[in-house]
Parts: sequence; structure tokens; C-alpha cells
Amino acid sequence: MDLLLYFGLFLAGAATFWFVHTLFAANQDSKALAWASGDQPKVSKSAIINLSRPLVHQFTLKYAKKIKNERTRKNIEFSILTSGLSEELNVDEFLGLKLFWGLLFPVIITILNFALDLGYPWPLIMMLAPLGYFIPDMHAKAEKKRRSVSVVIDLPFFIELLALSTQAGADFFGAIQKITSKAEESVLATELDMVLRDLRLGSTREKALKDMSYRLDVAEVTSFVNVLTDADATGASIGDVLREHANQMRLERFVRAEKAGAKASQMMLLPMIFFILPAVFVVVFAPVALQFFYGGK
Repeated sequence: MDLLLYFGLFLAGAATFWFVHTLFAANQDSKALAWASGDQPKVSKSAIINLSRPLVHQFTLKYAKKIKNERTRKNIEFSILTSGLSEELNVDEFLGLKLFWGLLFPVIITILNFALDLGYPWPLIMMLAPLGYFIPDMHAKAEKKRRSVSVVIDLPFFIELLALSTQAGADFFGAIQKITSKAEESVLATELDMVLRDLRLGSTREKALKDMSYRLDVAEVTSFVNVLTDADATGASIGDVLREHANQMRLERFVRAEKAGAKASQMMLLPMIFFILPAVFVVVFAPVALQFFYGGK
């Protein structure tokens, strides 16, 4: 009996391998054509996207292309742009991933529930099933949050370096080029490189900076861009403006850190009230109560 079970598992694994191998092999022609046209997407940091992309192209991409709702597509395009996934995915692939995991996730849950005898009731499985549709959205939001945190941390340091360079006589975009060439790989350095690229392609300074602000969707970057455009419009010294803005951003970061520390101390009251204090009361007053009730017997 065990031998038959192992043999069945081996056949199931071999069939799965052959199916996936066939899908990958069938996609080689279109992949080679994409490479020749220069449209090859970057390898994603997410293993789920890398493994899902061939299956998406085979099964759900053609249905994703039929979704023509402009509002949905614009929201997804903005999500891809702000999460830094524009070189990994396009709107059709993102929709294809949503459809693919929306169908596959309930199947995986059902198989695991049956194979591992988890005993999950069917209403719970039906409630969890739609989660697969939102897996790409959760990945995009996580990437956007990671980028935002990196930018907020790096921005005051970059602004101070820009202020020092401009006050030393360098022009603003020459200072950006010098700093990004020596900076370690970071989200902000990559975005500033894109600003320089847009300028080389003929974009104006204001438009290149506002495009960066739109891509990052971070309040601190929007404030930084507004300060620069105002300085250009009024003819103020960019070095002095950057120095003042860097000091202001550092002060705001200290204020946020103080607020976070105050909030953490408030959150610590909850476990203290509901867990620590009851245990202390039991240890202190339990012997007294026992002596009071049973001491005379």
C-alpha cells in the first residue's frame, strides 16, 4: 500500500514537472522576440512573480487584456510606478497575476486542507479564497513602503551634500551627478539618476523633478521639489535654500522619532495593565487571602 502511495506521488510530481517544462518551452519564442526588441523585463525580487509570469502569459494574460476600465488601469499603473515595479511588470501582467492567483489560491487551500487533513470548514475556505486576488497588490504596497522608508532616511543626508556642493561652486545638477555617482545603491540615488536622464533627453528641470515626486509619492520629496521650484522662480540661492530645508527635515525627523517613542510608551501600558499587574496582584495578595480564609482552620 505504501509502495503504491509513493509511486502515485512520483507520477504526480513527474506530471507536474513535465507540464511546467512544456509551458516554459512553449514560451521561448515569444521570450526571444522580446529580448530582440529590447522589451525583456527585469527579474523580479519576488520569487512568486518570477514563477508565475510564464503561467500568466499562457493562461490569464489574454483575459487581463480584455479589462478596459480606465480607472482600474490608471490605479494599477500608479501602484506599479510608486512601488518601483515599472521595469518588472506592466498593467496587463499585473492584472494577469491578480486573475491567476485569484484562481490558484483557493485551489491550493483546498488541496492543503484535504491532503494535510487540516479540518478547515468550507465557509472559512470560501472566505480566504479571494485573498489570492490581492497578492500582487500586497506586494506592491510592501515595495512602496520599503521605498518610502529608504527615501525618508536618505533625503536629509542627500540634501546636505547638495547644499555643500552648490555652495562650493557646483551647479545643482552637476552636484546631483557627483553625489549619485559616489552614493551606494539606494532608492533616492536611482531616482535622481532618472532625473538626470530625463534632463539629458530634453525635459525641463521642473518637469523632471515633479516626475520624480510623482514616482515616489512621498510627502518629504514633494516638499523638497516644491522648495526647489520656488527657489528657481524667485531666483533665491539654491545652496542656502537646501541648507535651511535640510535643517527643517532633520528637525521633523526628530519630532517623528519623539512621537514614535511616546506612542511606544503608551502601547506598553496595555500589556502592563492586562498581564503584568494581575500577576503581581496574585503573587502579593494570594497568600494574604489564603491566610484570611484558611488560617484559622
